[in-house]
Amino acid sequence: MAALRRELLATAEGRVLEIGAGTGRNITGYPAELTELMLTEPDPAMLRRLRRRLQRVHRAAATLCTGAETLPFESDSFDTVVGTLVLCTVPDPDAALREVRRVLRLGGRLLFIEHVRADDPELARRQDRWVRTWRAIAAGCHCNRATLALLDEHFDVGPTYRTADWRGMPSIVRPLICGQAVK
Repeated sequence: MAALRRELLATAEGRVLEIGAGTGRNITGYPAELTELMLTEPDPAMLRRLRRRLQRVHRAAATLCTGAETLPFESDSFDTVVGTLVLCTVPDPDAALREVRRVLRLGGRLLFIEHVRADDPELARRQDRWVRTWRAIAAGCHCNRATLALLDEHFDVGPTYRTADWRGMPSIVRPLICGQAVK
């Protein structure tokens, strides 16, 4: 996962917004020459940990306690939006993706790493069986969400994504997609 994060974040440019920044696992992967880095996180406890991590690694970034479904930014104001392992947990992923699209400038990119509903029917059935339990222990994560289809409804994903396997994790969250979606 660390290598996927580094590879993806190295392509961020300009004014960058990260939705659902959590405890800040991504912050050391961003290029130093960004115009601005804005990190949002709706959970106050995670936001406190994120701010402590920013201080520890001496990274300049603004933080804001808000969810992805109601972003308090001007339309067309970011060059890059980043979401890693976040679309599975937002209560309304359609609303979140509409907001991401709204705040991205034309030609802007959503960089993503998300675990997704499995293509393998047996694994997909296991995801469906375990989704309620997994949500309870994993901060609301819907391990069986068809995130690629959601991304395709709001952005031009095309062939710019790839699949991966999140090694070391339970099988129900191992299928990953990563890449970029363009407005």
